[in-house]
Amino acid sequence: MKAKVVHIITRLDFGGAQQNTLYTVEHLDHERFETVLLTGPGGHLDAKAAALGPRVKVRFVEDLVREVSPFRDVIALLELTRMLREENPAVVHTHSSKAGILGRFAAALAGVPLILHTYHGFGFHEGQKPLMKTVFVFLERLAARLSTRLIFVSKANIDTAVRHGLVAPEAAVLIRSGVALAELPAPIPGKKEKRALAGLRRDPPLVLSIGNLKPQKNPGDFLKAAESVVARCPQVSFVFIGDGPARARLEARVIAKGLSRNVRFLGWRDDARELLAAADIFLMTSLWEGLPRALVEAMKSGLPPVCYGVDGVRDLVRDGLNGFSVAPGDWQTLADRVLALVEDKTLRERLGREAVRAIGADFDIDGMVRLQERLLTDLLEGLAGPSLTGAAP
Repeated sequence: MKAKVVHIITRLDFGGAQQNTLYTVEHLDHERFETVLLTGPGGHLDAKAAALGPRVKVRFVEDLVREVSPFRDVIALLELTRMLREENPAVVHTHSSKAGILGRFAAALAGVPLILHTYHGFGFHEGQKPLMKTVFVFLERLAARLSTRLIFVSKANIDTAVRHGLVAPEAAVLIRSGVALAELPAPIPGKKEKRALAGLRRDPPLVLSIGNLKPQKNPGDFLKAAESVVARCPQVSFVFIGDGPARARLEARVIAKGLSRNVRFLGWRDDARELLAAADIFLMTSLWEGLPRALVEAMKSGLPPVCYGVDGVRDLVRDGLNGFSVAPGDWQTLADRVLALVEDKTLRERLGREAVRAIGADFDIDGMVRLQERLLTDLLEGLAGPSLTGAAP
C-alpha cells in the first residue's frame, strides 16, 4: 500500500526551495508514495505544478500568503487543517517559513502521524527588530516540538537552529538542496555567441547574479558593487537574472547613474544555466540564505563566486581558495574582489576550477530525493515510535 505524503510550501515563486519541492513531489518513487502538494496561489511556478498531474495532486490554499496577516493566517491554518483531514496522509513535509509553521500546526491538529520540515533558511534573521525576531523564534520552537524530523540544507543552518534551541545537534538531518549536476555546465555554442543571442555585449568580462529582487537577496548592494567596478574598469558588464518588486526602482537607478551600458536586469529567464556558462564571475549579495541553489549551479559551471559570507554560503565558499567570501554589507570589498578577478584571468580560472571541485555528489538533485525516500522509509517503518526531534527544552 502506498504511503501518502503531503508537501506544503507557502507559494511557488522562483527559488531553490520551490524548484526542489516541485522536483521532489514529481520524482518520489510513485510505486511507494502517493504525493500531494498544497500551496498558496499566485506563484510563477503554478503552471509547472499544475502540469505535474495526474501523478501529483496539487491543491491551492487561497489564504496562504507570504506576508504576515493575522486574519488570513488563521484562515489558512483552518484551510490546511481541513485539507489534511480530507487527504489523511501518513506524512506531512513542510517547506518555507510561513508554510512551515502553519503547516506543522495544521498537521498536528489533523492528527498526521509523521511531520517533517525542511529549513531552506529561516524566517528570523539578525536584520529584524528584536521583538519580531523573538516572536518568530518562539513560533519556530513550538513548531519544532510538533515535528518528527527537522531537515536542513546546510551545516550553517544546523548551527543556527541549535543556537536558537530548535533542535539537538544529533537529531538534525542534513539533506543538501540539490541541482542537476549532470547538466552543468550547460552546453552553449560559445560564450560570445550565447551572449549575443541573449542581447548582451559579446566581449567584456561578464559578472552574473541570480535571485529574487527582494530584501533577502539585497540587489541594492549588487548595484553598488557594479558601480564601483565600472568606475575603475568601464568595459565590465553586470547582469542580474530575476524579478521582483524592486526591479523598477533598480532600473531607474541604473539610468540615473549612467550605467545602462554596463548593468542589465533581465527578469526571469529559462536559459539561466546557459547564461551561467557564458559568464565569467558569479556575484551574490544575499544577507541570509539556506543553501543558495544558484550558487551551487554557478560553481559547478566553473564560475568563481564572490559572495557575502552568510549562512549556507559558508558551506560552499572558501575565501581565496574557490572564490571570495566577504563580510555581509561590505560592498566595497565585494567590488574589489570582483575587480581582482576581472583583471587576473589566471586567478579567475584557478578559483573556477576549485569551485567545480567543491560541488560533490551530495549536491545532486536525484540524490536529494533518494535521501528523502530513505528517511521516509525509516520513519514509516518505525511509525509507532516517539517523536525524534530532540529539540532543546
